[in-house]
Amino acid sequence: MMQANVPGSLHGRTILVTRPAAQADALSGMIARLGGEALSFPLLEISPAADTAPIRAAGARLEAYALAIFISPNAVEYGLPPLLDGRSGWPEGVQAAAVGPSTVAALAARGVQGALAPSERFDSEALLALPFFQASRVAGKRALILRGNGGRELLAETLRARGATVDCVTCYRRSGPQDATPLLDWLRAGRLDAIAISSSEGLRHLWALLDASARQRLCRLPLFVPHARIAEQARALGLHRVVTTAPADAGIVDRLRTFDWPRQ
Repeated sequence: MMQANVPGSLHGRTILVTRPAAQADALSGMIARLGGEALSFPLLEISPAADTAPIRAAGARLEAYALAIFISPNAVEYGLPPLLDGRSGWPEGVQAAAVGPSTVAALAARGVQGALAPSERFDSEALLALPFFQASRVAGKRALILRGNGGRELLAETLRARGATVDCVTCYRRSGPQDATPLLDWLRAGRLDAIAISSSEGLRHLWALLDASARQRLCRLPLFVPHARIAEQARALGLHRVVTTAPADAGIVDRLRTFDWPRQ
């Protein structure tokens, strides 16, 4: 591994990108444009829900909802087609919402405009802080949450506490990788300079995949995470070279670019 010799570049640096395969290209491309090498090892594998009947049932009564929340771009990809099956488009009077800008963009690309989303922090807490989500606006209303399996319950529980009726529909499934061979090989060879992790669930899968020796190697690497919750979890596991970044891929890359890399 070579020292990055151009200020603001990633020349000579190899970054492990752990986003799901379908979402890794953007971050990998940004790293490559700065001269770095991105190695992809998805820590979450995404697949459609085995049964789409609950999504289609929600779609049949879509006008009954005041609010439909898409948790991620995967919720749009796997949830929107069966939700709108047989419809000409998104119904007026149903406010779409998303946790982050990538999900807003995915909705817009499929013809759903004007989705609400936080403008700074991209998580359930920030979404719940928006005026539209306050008790005075949602009490007595019906909300639909389209999500993956095993997600956080904060959004649904808070909306219910504020007086809304909430239906949660699983439209995709998340699972961890079964074969860690490429990752173990890269760690043993000392090939990696840093790891970018974008979800707490992905971090849990990473830790579970590694034996004690590989965990020791992991602890030597800087871990770039876009949320304080992931950073807290990483430190609880004993990972102390944790770098909290601004949200999304752009935030991760900006911090990679400005990081004080050690001389080698």
